[in-house]
Order: sequence, then C-alpha cells, then structure tokens
Amino acid sequence: MTNETRYWPPERTDDGVREAAAALAAGGVVAFPTETVYGLGGDARNEEAVEKIFAAKGRPSDNPLIVHLASAADAEALASAVSPLERKLMERFWPGPLTLVLPVRPGAVSPRVTAGLDTVAVRVPGHELARRLIAASGCPVAAPSANRSGRPSPTRADHVLEDLNGRIDGVLDGGPTGVGLESTVVRVLGGAIHVLRPGGITAEQLRAAAGDEAAVAAEPSPAGGSGAAAAEAEAEAPRSPGVKYTHYAPRGEMALVTGRDPALVRAAVQQAADAERDRGRRVGILACAEHAGAYRADAVLSLGPRAEPELAARALYAALRECDERGIEFILAEGYPEDGIGAALMNRMRKAAGGRETAV
Repeated sequence: MTNETRYWPPERTDDGVREAAAALAAGGVVAFPTETVYGLGGDARNEEAVEKIFAAKGRPSDNPLIVHLASAADAEALASAVSPLERKLMERFWPGPLTLVLPVRPGAVSPRVTAGLDTVAVRVPGHELARRLIAASGCPVAAPSANRSGRPSPTRADHVLEDLNGRIDGVLDGGPTGVGLESTVVRVLGGAIHVLRPGGITAEQLRAAAGDEAAVAAEPSPAGGSGAAAAEAEAEAPRSPGVKYTHYAPRGEMALVTGRDPALVRAAVQQAADAERDRGRRVGILACAEHAGAYRADAVLSLGPRAEPELAARALYAALRECDERGIEFILAEGYPEDGIGAALMNRMRKAAGGRETAV
C-alpha cells in the first residue's frame, strides 16, 4: 500500500493532527488513538480508502466497520432514523466507548463499511485527540482496530507499527489507551437494548441509563424474521465487528482456566503449565496479581488484582503481544469474575483462546 509509514510523536500533536487529517481527506489511511484501542481510519464515504483499510488489515470483507464521528450531531448525516432511546444513549455515553448500530441513510457511507447491510455502526470516541483529528479531516472516519486481522488489538503506537509499518500512511501517537478493550456495540430493537459485543460500557451502565424504558439483552435478536432461519442469516451477516471471526489471538496457543474458587484455578493452571513444559513447550501464564508470584513458567505476567478487572482489561492485549515477543508457545490465563467490564474481558480472553476453556 505504501513504502513508508509516517510517525507523529506525542510532542508533535498539532502537526500530527493537521498532517494526518490531510491524509484522511486525500483518501489515505492513518492510525490514531481512541480511549479503547488504536484505530485504523479512512474516509467512510470513500470506497478506495475503505478498501485500503481492509487490505492493510487483511480483514474479511463481510465484517462491518465502525464509523467514528467528531460529535453526536454528525450521526444525523449517516442514520436514516434515531429513536428516543438511542438519543438517550448518545447523550449519556458519547463521547465514550459505546457504538450504536443504526439504520443507515442510503449513500451516506461506502457499502464496504456496512458490509452491504442496512445498518451502520457509529460512535463518538472519548479520546480528545481522536475527535480533533476527525473534525479536522472533515469526514466520517471508518476505523477498525489498527492491527493485522486476528492479532491482539493495539493499545500503544508501537503495537500499530509492529503490525502495519509500511502498510498504512501514518500513525498518530497519543500514548497508551485507557480502556484497553474495544467499545461496547449495541442495537436497539423493539424497545430493547441488545448487546452485540461487550466492551467499555457495561450492561449495568446500560440498564442504569435506560431505567424502566428498556431491557438489556446480552445476545442480539435477529432482525427481519424469527426462528432458526433468521438466526442463521444474522450469523452470516454480523452487524458488529468481533462476533464472527477469531480475534485478539496471540501467535502461541492459549487456554483459559475458570472457576469460582481462585485456589482451584491457580492449582489447575500450574498443573497444566507443568504438563506443557514437560512436553518441551515455552509456557506463559496470565495471572491476577495475587497469584503471579507463586507460578512457575517461562513467563508470568500480572494483569492486576482479581477484584479490579478494569486493570486486566487495560493490560490484556499488551500482555498477549509480550508473550509473542518472548517466544511463548502456550499461554494459560486465569479467568476473572464476569461482573461489569469483566464480561468484556472474558469475551476477549475466550476469543483469544479460540474456545479452549477448562472450568474447575
């Protein structure tokens, strides 16, 4: 795509925003920080720019992209309708890590952005630098995570360069991201809020915002029909990224150990780690802070206290990449309670493990 990827360091923010915005307006693709992970952006209206995003990432073409906006008012140009409940969610959570799937206004964005569906996923990022860039570019910015498809999402600019150097036009460095996991994606159907992908906004926060107006469902309801046929159709045409394909995976094999008793989880992790090391494999363990010092492995990485899953969420992708850097062939990860952001954390861990999970 490009022979040289420009890098704009944090000390050159003003120049970086101006030059990166010009690249976007000209049909280029640049990576930029959001409060969740780094995104790879291109003009959502420009078919060629969107094609560049898919090419750089190696992303399946039926996986829709999230469009990032500078303000909530900009959603009106993309959506053919916005319900009162959707407006309420915008007012409560934008700017922030919530993506809304809305009926798309015909011709508003490239069909490649929506994967040919009649909906478009939109959000206003909480990172001030992201909003400055989008506003300066003058265009809605389609932006999946700025990594090669299937790899752990980038939470630092160097992660982006590791995956995409030479494949994109530039990287705007805004430092480490805050949330560390992608946005929550929701769709309002029949007056209910359906969570298509858990993320930085929790189900508890959605319930509190909706009040008595709507139920919050953990699984999407198929649109345009009912029964097995509709469910199959929804599975074939995902309305949210991160629900159909293997995502967030390290290069080594990964397995997850879950259970209510932390002592049993720790014992099972160590037993599995010993067995893999006996087979001659380099083993890494992702552990809560309380257990990290007790493990024996080639690499033990603490994700923070078990009672603070938000810290684990922030650290997860960087830890997976560190395992890759250290040549770890098999990763064992402790499960976390699935309350609050723990639900999103466990969703990403299960994706990274490819469904390999042992409950003790």
